[in-house]
Amino acid sequence: LVILRDEDIFGDRTHTEIRAPKKLKETRIQQQAFADLQPGDLVVHLLHGVGIYDGLKKITLQGLENEFIQLRYKDGDKLYLPVYRAAQIQKYTGLGGQALLDKLGTQSWQKAKIKVKNALKDLASELLSLYSKRAASQGFAFSTPDQSFREFESTFPYDETPDQEKAIEDVIDDMVKPRPMDRLVCGDVGFGKTEVAVRAAYKAAQDGKQTAVLVPTTVLAFQHSQTFTKRFSETGVRVEMISRFVSPKNTKAILKDVAEGKVDILIGTHRLLSRDVHFKNLGLLVVDEEQRLGVTHKEKIKKLKTQIDVLTLSATPIPRTLNLSLMGIRDLSLISTPPMERMSTRTFISRYNSEIIRKAIDNELQRGGQVFVVHNRVQSINEFASEIQKLVPAAKIRVGHGQMAEEDLEKVMVDFYNHEFDVLVSTTIIESGLDIPRANTMIIDRADTFGLSQLYQLRGRIGRSKERAYAYLLLPAHGQIDPTAQERLRIIQKYSELGSGFQIAHHDLELRGSGNILGDDQSGHISAVGYELYMDLLSQALQETKGEPVEEAIEPDINLKVQALIPDTYIEDIRIRLMYYRMLGEIKGETDLDRIEEELVDRFGEIPEPVTNLFGIMLIRQTCKELGVRDISQGPKNLSLAFTNSTSASPEKMVQLVSKKGAKYQLTPDQRLIVKIDQISWQSVLEELKTIKNLL
Repeated sequence: LVILRDEDIFGDRTHTEIRAPKKLKETRIQQQAFADLQPGDLVVHLLHGVGIYDGLKKITLQGLENEFIQLRYKDGDKLYLPVYRAAQIQKYTGLGGQALLDKLGTQSWQKAKIKVKNALKDLASELLSLYSKRAASQGFAFSTPDQSFREFESTFPYDETPDQEKAIEDVIDDMVKPRPMDRLVCGDVGFGKTEVAVRAAYKAAQDGKQTAVLVPTTVLAFQHSQTFTKRFSETGVRVEMISRFVSPKNTKAILKDVAEGKVDILIGTHRLLSRDVHFKNLGLLVVDEEQRLGVTHKEKIKKLKTQIDVLTLSATPIPRTLNLSLMGIRDLSLISTPPMERMSTRTFISRYNSEIIRKAIDNELQRGGQVFVVHNRVQSINEFASEIQKLVPAAKIRVGHGQMAEEDLEKVMVDFYNHEFDVLVSTTIIESGLDIPRANTMIIDRADTFGLSQLYQLRGRIGRSKERAYAYLLLPAHGQIDPTAQERLRIIQKYSELGSGFQIAHHDLELRGSGNILGDDQSGHISAVGYELYMDLLSQALQETKGEPVEEAIEPDINLKVQALIPDTYIEDIRIRLMYYRMLGEIKGETDLDRIEEELVDRFGEIPEPVTNLFGIMLIRQTCKELGVRDISQGPKNLSLAFTNSTSASPEKMVQLVSKKGAKYQLTPDQRLIVKIDQISWQSVLEELKTIKNLL
């Protein structure tokens, strides 16, 4: 029997993948946050400070209707921002989501920015020191993937999503470099982060290096042990686990083999960081759900990071981790594409009601599923389970929590996995790792006492199959709910779509603050200016510290008699209009504009004239920024241009231009350039600006 592939007959095929440039992909996160703006949300205007977004408003000026972004400031002051300037505002993200509104026409905002800038100068010096140390440190350069690695990849039983493929590619690229890897893979629960770690561990084993997989709970260690053992069953790679589930005698034998290099992959809780754990040739550390590890454990990990490659997996990274990744100190890969046929989880918030609990469990059991009930108090968990049993007498119910004997807890978890019973009443020990496709209903008692990322992680335990999942977040039957808890619950209900982990992490940043990036202070300067502007100011501080020139941000006034907007008859959804206004505000040239145009035609059909005009205005805006034009105004048969002090067009060059072509160009005493044009349209204005740019 001879088996031939099509490549054996027709030759190897080249796969061309079209990907958005890295920068464009990064800005999509900010564009999405911008699109999520709701009237009443806080925003930051780069020139005027913190205000309130009051929606989009159409205003008729000089007989033309255009769309403006309406902002409200202290004492009811209003600002109407042309949509071509959408990039000037950012969604406010700061400590607790609270900020004092600024007053238009005062210096308070400028003073706040200067204060933050000064504070960032010292931070920039520290960060540059970190950058240089990281760049200079020498690690192990793994070999490039060979045929054996590709064969191992092909044994993965599912189709990789594009994001998952990209994350794997990023990790392997990091591993083959001599610099130690420090990468965060952020992806929703069940989106395939574990497989990224599996591929990295196999690469390490191929080159004779050992891998340590550090997890926060024994349950997650057990789950990973099963997954890794199954994936490596045909490879000769040895996988072992140390945790409370493993007897002291077996643990001692395993650690002896680890020290002798006979174990390739060791999975465990913080027990891995104990003094008696010695690796013969450790090359890779995988940290899963870092946010659940203690401070002392993280300090020990930091010491390891200087010599070995580190891969961190998280669905909702802690704010400081997110900060470091977004600043480039840690590399970041996002997995935001859900697996095929996965559906989002429906989330309900309710006061405690026994009828809701009964119906929720009954409905799940009728379709042959299982139920998680989370009650996070060990003292009363058995009593609570008895109440559930009375509500649903036919259901088989068991209890699981971290204070049980190891073998008892293991048996409960394995029995639930094997569908030996229907309802697991447990503490948050199930938060990480437990993958039970049949369990698609979750009831969380006293949901108001949980953190945002904790709620998100818990909800991620369900909805891991083709079945629709349902989460019920229960509040006390009576009494007031803390406002911060209300906000957490509002966010968790709002972001129930697949792939929302990154937005949840951003909101966690908003509610808890990012903290001082290099220290323990949780207040930070972010609350003064908002997260996005803080990052921009930090980037500028880094440029200045390096001695690189910092470009002055120019936002030209464009006063042309043209209707330039996205009509609601073309894109009805205000969120999508906002996102495209922001995208257009961030173009750097015609290539970016062509990409957006293709996307619009593909999604919404032929582009109407007002949108084409908006494209033209955006190109004019970008050319004005390149020329240093702060104001361009239309007269009866001329254009009037005012330049900034930092323009490349010096007074001498302008005088030469006017003297050469005096009939067309004139220079006023206040240094405005007047250009005669018979027919004024955005096309003719753009052509004229390009001509002036070439002449100057």
